Amino acid sequence: MDNTTPTLITFAIYLIGVLAIGIIAYIRTKNFSDYILGGRSLGSFVTAMSAGASDMSGWLLMGLPGAIWVFGLSKSWIAIGLIIGSYLNWLLVAGRLRVHTEINNNALTLPNFFHERFGNQGKILKILSALVILFFFTIYCASGVVAGARLFESLFEMSYLNAMILGATATIAYTFIGGFLAVSWTDTIQATLMLFALILTPIMIIIGTGGWDEVNALIQTASIENNISYSSLTSGVSTIAIVSAAAWGLGYFGQPHILARFMAAGTVKSLKNARRIGITWMILCMGGAVAIGYLGIAYFNAFPEHASGVNHDNERIFIELVQHLFNPWIVGILLSAILAAVMSTLSCQLLVCSSALTEDFYKGFIRKNAQQKELVWVGRLTVLLVAIISIIIALNPESKVLELVSHAWAGFGAAFGPLVLFSIFWKRINGTAAIAGMLTGALIVIFWPILFGNELYEIIPGFIGSTLVIVLVSLTTKKPNDAIVERFQEADAIYKRES
Repeated sequence: MDNTTPTLITFAIYLIGVLAIGIIAYIRTKNFSDYILGGRSLGSFVTAMSAGASDMSGWLLMGLPGAIWVFGLSKSWIAIGLIIGSYLNWLLVAGRLRVHTEINNNALTLPNFFHERFGNQGKILKILSALVILFFFTIYCASGVVAGARLFESLFEMSYLNAMILGATATIAYTFIGGFLAVSWTDTIQATLMLFALILTPIMIIIGTGGWDEVNALIQTASIENNISYSSLTSGVSTIAIVSAAAWGLGYFGQPHILARFMAAGTVKSLKNARRIGITWMILCMGGAVAIGYLGIAYFNAFPEHASGVNHDNERIFIELVQHLFNPWIVGILLSAILAAVMSTLSCQLLVCSSALTEDFYKGFIRKNAQQKELVWVGRLTVLLVAIISIIIALNPESKVLELVSHAWAGFGAAFGPLVLFSIFWKRINGTAAIAGMLTGALIVIFWPILFGNELYEIIPGFIGSTLVIVLVSLTTKKPNDAIVERFQEADAIYKRES
């Protein structure tokens, strides 16, 4: 039996499993609310695991370990920033957003929440925020398509184009069929699989390299040979670089696909337990990803004959390590974790784009009285539309997963992050300030790298600029009307009572 056969069989079983879940979710999907938010019925465990899996795309197993392998622990500031940002997002945003979206006419999407939250000016905000979602998510979805293509390309010696189509089709299928419930249920399985891979692989690297003492000695040798302090968090890294990496955590407050998990939770109280589960999962996964990149320095220094693949493309490090360390059947299971990471994030991103097009454009402006079944099918068709656009963007085989993710992440973090926070914490914010702040954040992220380069991560000036504009415009323009303030106070009171 060829070594790729067990991996192929394992992948096939995995894909059949997620498609089966999609069919079950199809049976459970009765209306559009079910299709895009699962009827707000998720429990603590599914909420936590689904939020984590939808957050951690292919970059967790490809981009991050690859960066650590090249530069050492100085690149782990991304992981540190993300853990802090995720915890604050669960603590500050999750419960409040769950209540505020329900009080604001049971808003099913982020643009619809802004529409209901800001009254008359909300209609313009709804259109603009939906456009922001579509713009940045097509880039984000493209990163998932690229990561899936890299996996199939390296495992089965396929052309990049065929690998890309195969990886994207699997995700599109169960998202198209089952909607939010299928995505959330499969996310739970995928998050478990990712955790298993990220804990087991570092252990096997240490064993395969000869033990912890040998690992340390090999990393020290590599540090001397390459003149890089792999074990230092700060060596060779500027303050701006550290701040830029840690600033990834700011992005959490504005990610629509993660915020949708909070909106879909069954109750506010369930989110407390979900926070504990989600942050524990995240710390373990982030630690595992960093460990794979760091320990990989030792492994490939000990076995340079195995390093050709990772020398060609550092984002292949997890794939190369797994293939050299494990039995082919286990390889199939562990590499399914990359597919899980890709599919979990790509599926929920496709769903958010679909909800923006269907709920915020089609129902909002074209067919206001559309029936539920019609909306579900329009939602499914828009999943296909966004997927096709993402595939076109991903056609370039030189695309880097981490670069695509970083730009889209910054876009959402700067455009929506400050706006979400002020919307649920500050009754004085008005629609004019919301529009100005969102556009400021989005435009700074788009043009900052063009005008000033990539030394400072664009989310920092974008987030600060958006925040300042929201505060200044709110304080210098008309106060929101009494009805808007009363709704805010009602939501705030319910949150305090239920939390």
